Amino acid sequence: MKTLNLTLRAMLSSAFFILILTSCVQTDKKEMPSADKPRMDLQSAVVSGNLAVVLQHIESGTDLDVPEPMGGSTPLITAATFGETEIAKALIDAGADLSLKNNDGATALHAAAFFCRVEIVQLLIDADADKTVKNNYGATARESVMSPFSEIKPVYQVMKEQLKPLGLELDLEEVEKTRPVIAMMLQ
Repeated sequence: MKTLNLTLRAMLSSAFFILILTSCVQTDKKEMPSADKPRMDLQSAVVSGNLAVVLQHIESGTDLDVPEPMGGSTPLITAATFGETEIAKALIDAGADLSLKNNDGATALHAAAFFCRVEIVQLLIDADADKTVKNNYGATARESVMSPFSEIKPVYQVMKEQLKPLGLELDLEEVEKTRPVIAMMLQ
């Protein structure tokens, strides 16, 4: 129960920062015209799934590791949370720091594992993300998917409802089936 409470608290604080961060996010996924400086900030581009703008940021030399101010998530952590595989790949390929943590001590690997983003977990493993890093609650990415689903399901339900308006897609049946796969991937 203590683990559930800590996880719930961590996920709710993460949900809060994402809600604040994205309250003004543009969701237009059209490609932007070429320009020296992108017109949309990097975090907003990630949340809205705008790969074209993310690529503009990469090309213009934007610091890819700047955390958002509320929860401390880097663009890569945000991409992992929202399941933006192509954006995560672009950020990894461009040299985003895999070891950076948000305010809860979670890395991109923690976020990808918790939200059962198989492809992003694999991208991070292939890029040599450290699987032994622990978050502020003492859990590795693997340990974040090891508890029984029935105990953690309320956390997923809250996250799904709170972040759905921002584009978070979370199929709880798929998450339940995928958690053991993620745990095996992270052994």
